[in-house]
Amino acid sequence: MTDAHPAQDRPAQDCLLAALSERLGARHVRTDPAEIAPHVVEPRGLYHGHALAVVAPGSTEEVAFAVRACGQARVPVVAQGGNTGLVGGGVPFGGIVLSLNRLDRLRAIDPLGASMTVEAGMILADVQAAADAAGMLFPLSWAAEGTARIGGGIATNAGGLAVLAYGNARDLVLGLEVVLADGRVWNGLKALRKNNAGYDLKHLFIGSEGTLGIITAATLKLFPKPLSTCVGFAGLPSARAALALFSRMRAGADRGLTAFEYIPRFGLEMVLRHGIGVRPPLAGPHAAYALIELSSPRPGADTRAEMEALLAEAIEAGLVEDAVIGASAAQDAALWRLRELLPEVQKAEGGSIKHDVSLPLSRLADFLEEAGAACEAAMPGLRPCPFGHFGDGNIHFNLTQPPGMDRAEFLGQWSRFNAIVHGIVERMDGSIAAEHGIGLIKRDELARTADPVGLDLMRRLKATLDPHDLLNPGKVVALSDDAPPALPV
Repeated sequence: MTDAHPAQDRPAQDCLLAALSERLGARHVRTDPAEIAPHVVEPRGLYHGHALAVVAPGSTEEVAFAVRACGQARVPVVAQGGNTGLVGGGVPFGGIVLSLNRLDRLRAIDPLGASMTVEAGMILADVQAAADAAGMLFPLSWAAEGTARIGGGIATNAGGLAVLAYGNARDLVLGLEVVLADGRVWNGLKALRKNNAGYDLKHLFIGSEGTLGIITAATLKLFPKPLSTCVGFAGLPSARAALALFSRMRAGADRGLTAFEYIPRFGLEMVLRHGIGVRPPLAGPHAAYALIELSSPRPGADTRAEMEALLAEAIEAGLVEDAVIGASAAQDAALWRLRELLPEVQKAEGGSIKHDVSLPLSRLADFLEEAGAACEAAMPGLRPCPFGHFGDGNIHFNLTQPPGMDRAEFLGQWSRFNAIVHGIVERMDGSIAAEHGIGLIKRDELARTADPVGLDLMRRLKATLDPHDLLNPGKVVALSDDAPPALPV
């Protein structure tokens, strides 16, 4: 494999590193291979890259200096936060890693205006905690929130567990501060709910995965904190019953339905087999399960009574076979843990080929039935594990290897199963990238499946904002023939 940008000669590299060290401090320009190593792999170990250095600016001005210096030297820059992405988007193949972890300050919070301004390197859990301390809620949430950085979540338009009620990252951003490829800083941090003064530029950078600019700060939306919350866990006869239950819960609870998560029988079996400190939530097994959360910011609201009434109606209608309702915050957390452990425990069952897709709600059950049958026919013994955010149409259609099969041999079938699953998704008017983004692993799939005019617009935007292809090159769209290969190697 060759880099999209040939390595600079050693004197030029030394000159760049010396300039960065002088401005940022030598301890913030790390060239020791042992210190670089954690920054050139991604969580699943599917990609292994390389970098000249890891550079950690401490301010927006230092980010701008580093980007400008790298641009003048024609050295690529890969921005990185918590490095928790799952599509290879943060793996460098040459150049420098620009770590934003030192940009971790809370700049402002305005409970009356329901907004807060934070720097890109602030850990998501700390953003949530700062909002909570001000009596507000920042609802963006996913499994890696204890290490993931808010800038990365915005750059990938992350979704997570609360999209049904509050939307993706894109829906939670009022304004951005962005360093452009030439080192200029765009300050778009206004905390306005209405602003029609020209193009809404922030949406160019949200979801662009660091390929168009580097997000250094964001102004975020806040919401009233829920005063009453209740979690239910239901055993169901089928995915179709889960879809019908969702429709009934949405109609009955309206905006109070803040989560509806789908878990297949195999998924819960894995959690109970490999999870620590978990117990079966129901008396017997069921074909499918739903985790349901109701919440309300209204004083005096009784979400538990509401949950009981809605589930009782669903049992009477034959949609739910059995159910349990959390009686305390600790019990609610224990039920949520059954869902949150699912991505982790899959590792104990061997290799997993993952698909992060979204479908129109009306096609979800059709997709699960057709894609499951097609994949099992393609490889007898394969164990599909489709789970996720049923309420917003996002399914993590993961495929666990047959017992006893060699893991590497199984993962070598990635492109084959991509073709099967994504082909069905396309036919059902879905998306091959729901909440994890395109990164590297889906780049070539995007080129194959995207509307040609839309793909051309993406490439034109990239060429206009980053004419030398230095910002996270080879990710999302490839502008050169020697971009790194998309599929794991």
